Amino acid sequence: MTDVPQRLYVGGEWVEPAGGHYEVINPADESVVGLAPEASRAQVEEAACAAAGALESWSRTTPEARAAILDRAADIMQREFEPWSALARAETGAPTGIARGMQVGVGVTRFRRYAKGALDPVEKGLPPQVTEAGPMGRASILGALEVRQPVGVVTCITSYNNPWANPAGKVAPALAMGNTVVVKPAPQDPLSVFRMADALHEAGVPAGVVNVVGGQSVEVGEAAVDSPYVDMVSFTGSTAVGQRIAEVCGRSMKRQLMELGGKGAAIVFEDADLDAAVMGIGTTFSFYSGQICTAPTRVIAHRSVYDRLIEKLTGYLAFMQVGDPAAAGTVVGPVISAAHRDRVESYVELGRKEGARIAYGGERPVVGDGRGFYVAPTLLVDCTNDMRVVREEIFGPVVVVVPFDGDEEEAIRLANDSDFGLLSYVWSGDSARAFRVARRLRAGGVGVNTIGRNMEAPFGGFKRSGVGRDVGSYALHAYSEMQSIVWTG
Repeated sequence: MTDVPQRLYVGGEWVEPAGGHYEVINPADESVVGLAPEASRAQVEEAACAAAGALESWSRTTPEARAAILDRAADIMQREFEPWSALARAETGAPTGIARGMQVGVGVTRFRRYAKGALDPVEKGLPPQVTEAGPMGRASILGALEVRQPVGVVTCITSYNNPWANPAGKVAPALAMGNTVVVKPAPQDPLSVFRMADALHEAGVPAGVVNVVGGQSVEVGEAAVDSPYVDMVSFTGSTAVGQRIAEVCGRSMKRQLMELGGKGAAIVFEDADLDAAVMGIGTTFSFYSGQICTAPTRVIAHRSVYDRLIEKLTGYLAFMQVGDPAAAGTVVGPVISAAHRDRVESYVELGRKEGARIAYGGERPVVGDGRGFYVAPTLLVDCTNDMRVVREEIFGPVVVVVPFDGDEEEAIRLANDSDFGLLSYVWSGDSARAFRVARRLRAGGVGVNTIGRNMEAPFGGFKRSGVGRDVGSYALHAYSEMQSIVWTG
């Protein structure tokens, strides 16, 4: 879409990458979207140093000044909404509606939210404490103040499935709290993140407060994590990579916010509204072509409704048009790369070998001239909880269905028998039971008869799905350190 090679954004300047450029490929037709920069380790270190140098002045700016910059950046994103949505669609393969509403649109919304969040009080008075005379001194009344301070320099490593909402959910609250950032976007679709840097630059963010580096080399991410200038790492991606980052952070006690993999359990009880359940489960196929960690990919269905649920899911799938993301009527676009398409297809074949039955899909769709990285929405049924397709995150438009015969205790046991615990779901006509079951699921969030999310509710995972919570005011807390000030009166 552009012939101008992208430069790095370091210390308030656009600089040439030491490692040259690489092609960003459109997953829909395999055309070249643009040329992304390949930073060197030294340039990443320079970015972290710039962020550290800007921290003192930025952290001391008024909340109103920080809010104004975030608001202006949102205005610029809104002004450039159409071309930047087209870029997001080209980089990610997301259908037009998703690229507009759930990518750039959510990016704008999050910058607006944290412009307001910058104005939230960061001090809270605590009840005074009366102390008796003793070894610590005379009798006194001790006052206390809880103060939230910026963590410092935050490295934000973002995921490929949403190059707008994900980085916006890191950068905006981090800046609102007075931190400075080094952003390392996913190598598959980094150009949108550089457009976010454009908006912040035009909005007047001071030099060094925001830095964007990137590249395909592993050493770029490593440098952004292990730099001595970095105080915190905020990462969204696979559990395996998150574990390696956590090990590095542990050596120097860097703070962490980890949003990792998921294998969301969707319990469907015998009294569930099956049409509502199908609509919710069906988002796995349509939303980012299943490349989303919050999807209800692991259905646990009561035997009494099992056959009807599969019939309804199969019927729902028949209307899911796979095709060019830019074409009207497309519901399911491509996955991000040829390598990922092959990975998803290998899981479908593995499921077949493990004894699952393919109720729908399973064959590679041909779109247009055959180019693009398309995967058929696939339904694997008659699964058991020990199958790898049930236990491992596939991250594609594949849903597995496990039947159960017993009561809610069996459903809970099956749902919790997982290494993951990000979001799970319960469908039941008995609200009391649904909430009772939800409370017992080992997941950071549970949707009861809905896949909707309250964007002020804390977001994060149990077990190997992550560490920490963000979204809403919880993101402001995640990018702050708690300090107590105590005095005698």
